[in-house]
Amino acid sequence: MAYSADFVGSFSCKTCHQQAFDDWTGSDHDMAMRHANADSVFGDFNQVSINHAAANAKFFTKDSNYWVRLANRRGQATDYKISYTFGYYPLQQYMVEFEDGRVQLIPFAWDNRTIEDGGQKWFYLYPDNSEQHQDFYWLNVGQNWNHMCADCHSTNVKKNYNQATDSFNTRFSEINVGCEACHGAASEHLVWAATQAEQTSATKQVADLASEKQQSHSIKGFGFNRDLSKPVQNWTRLSSEAPTAKPNGFKATQQLQICAQCHSRRLQISDTNALVEQPFADRYQLNLIAQAQYHDDGQVYDENYVYGSFLQSKMHKNGVVCSNCHNPHSTETLLKGNALCSQCHNPAEFDNKKHHNHDDNAGAQCVNCHMPETTYMQIDDRRDHSFSIPKPANTQRLGSPNACNQCHQDKSVDWAITHSSNWYPELNTLQPQHFSSAFANARVGNPQSVDSLSYLSQDHQQANIIRAAAIERLAQYPGRNGVVAIARAVKHQDDMLRFAAIEGSRSYSVNERWQMIAPLLTDSVLAVRTQAAAALANYWPELTKDQQQMLQKPLAEYIEVLAFNADRGFAQTNLGNLYANQELINKAEASYLNAIKVQPNFAPAYSNLADLYRAQGIETKAMEILKQGIAAQPSSGTLYFSQALAQLRVKQTQAALSSLKKATQLEPNNGRFWYVYGVALTPAAIGEAGNAFNRAYQVSGNPQYLYALCELMINNRSPQSLQCLSKLNPLVPEDVLDSLRSKLP
Repeated sequence: MAYSADFVGSFSCKTCHQQAFDDWTGSDHDMAMRHANADSVFGDFNQVSINHAAANAKFFTKDSNYWVRLANRRGQATDYKISYTFGYYPLQQYMVEFEDGRVQLIPFAWDNRTIEDGGQKWFYLYPDNSEQHQDFYWLNVGQNWNHMCADCHSTNVKKNYNQATDSFNTRFSEINVGCEACHGAASEHLVWAATQAEQTSATKQVADLASEKQQSHSIKGFGFNRDLSKPVQNWTRLSSEAPTAKPNGFKATQQLQICAQCHSRRLQISDTNALVEQPFADRYQLNLIAQAQYHDDGQVYDENYVYGSFLQSKMHKNGVVCSNCHNPHSTETLLKGNALCSQCHNPAEFDNKKHHNHDDNAGAQCVNCHMPETTYMQIDDRRDHSFSIPKPANTQRLGSPNACNQCHQDKSVDWAITHSSNWYPELNTLQPQHFSSAFANARVGNPQSVDSLSYLSQDHQQANIIRAAAIERLAQYPGRNGVVAIARAVKHQDDMLRFAAIEGSRSYSVNERWQMIAPLLTDSVLAVRTQAAAALANYWPELTKDQQQMLQKPLAEYIEVLAFNADRGFAQTNLGNLYANQELINKAEASYLNAIKVQPNFAPAYSNLADLYRAQGIETKAMEILKQGIAAQPSSGTLYFSQALAQLRVKQTQAALSSLKKATQLEPNNGRFWYVYGVALTPAAIGEAGNAFNRAYQVSGNPQYLYALCELMINNRSPQSLQCLSKLNPLVPEDVLDSLRSKLP
């Protein structure tokens, strides 16, 4: 029969595991979330007021509780009780619980560092420009604990969002990250422990353990179903001079996956699938190495919570896991300074001036060169876990940071290149085979990127997360080599590559795309098959009845994923898109309106609803909803662009030009916005139109936009027409070029 262990709480572990419990007490995990009381609150609530350009607050106590006075949505000063604390070092955040079960983080945090380090004060956490960063407003969804934070800061969380009432009944087994967050429910472990205490002989132990294996819910791993051990138990050096220890055998364990459930940037898609019994992507949708979160060389840019960086590393490739460096109970490193790295890396080779060329200072510390810090939330320094080699020349080539200049901020990049090249002559030479070259070329729109990305995605020497990221980027560059790369990714054993193939196939026709990714509709992993179904459902009217039937089962699962995230605008909007493609107009409209209800500043909900109205010929309602969207999210270039298209349809040309100009100002790297702006400008302002077409091509690399520029020049007898055609020549077929040449005077 099926069996499920129960959660018993961390204090049940204390009696037998005193040292682990002591290590855990006061750790980041222990302090991840607490009820607000005298033991957990570090901030000064002694009638302290803080005034900030974006918000004002007063912190005080009342009836032994902690309170904050903040403006509500109407701008009225309102007293809110602090229900929970969040973290403790280097900063502590505070949360307010509302009657509908919503828990929100306030915009001020307590700097818990020492006074000497600049701490022991309140500070405002988020960007000053509230118009540009509305998700940071403390009552909006971006600061909602139930969706954003709960799953990682508490144990065994069930979000329990009720769409009908737009409310939460979020529950957890333990308020913080307790023992069972990693080890799993412990009731069976307690049974096992009690049984062992009663045993009096080795013979009885063997007999009992053999008997247990026959039970319907046999006890595994001391009553746990998770193996959190290290994949590599022994490391050896071939000789005393060997620079680095080598792994001596591998075994599959679940430690890294368990840590990754929180230490990763991902979207949760379920809270019912048991993580250890099923793949990571049955519960979470991992963010790959996207341009918005990583530099082209893989260094972290936006917060990725370690896992995405670590999967790139040689450490991961060689079997290193978190507990090789960290005490999993205290979360502190096992050893201080370079001694930590010297566990595997020969100190005679690496921990000396010959290697690092620094005196005994910060530059001599391994982590400062190979794990540079990025500061988040103003004072929280977090290290990059890709363990990369600092290459100052990449700052010039790619715009990525380098550890040398992060320390020597008063020096130039040229200075860093010269010094590091003197120490290591080959360090700063271009390595075309490194994935950074392919990613950089793709970012700037190099048409040859299809080849470099295709080769990269099939390079077995690369980390799978890098290969998957290359597959995703192929969406911008369809071609024969891309088809081969995507086809192979669809069959790959790693679900990251299979998942990436869905995005990589985006630019192909419906028939081509169906052939590429239809096999993923029956994939063993939830994230893969649901995303494949969602992608193919976009072509619903063009599919055959048999194809539509094949989509039914994975689409039902996809709808369940969206229902799990129904408290967010993206989920409701995606559901609306699904219904719109199936011509279920009323359901689509209801879903878009729900998206606006749960997340009023989610721009795609407004633009997609406007498109739905436009398709029905209701231009007035389309214009009204776009106007409403712009008021709710004035920083969205997409909404201004959609408004411009609506204005063009009703012949409001000047208003449309104004909206298009605003769209390009808000999203200057959107080539389509510049292109349409150029088309709209062409009848009245040839020069400005040419500038818009040129900008469209520069930011996107799309040959279509360069074609438009060349055609404009030829039609207006520009002396630079031939120069434009010369640039277009290698990017388009010869017959396309001939058609333009025929228009030359």
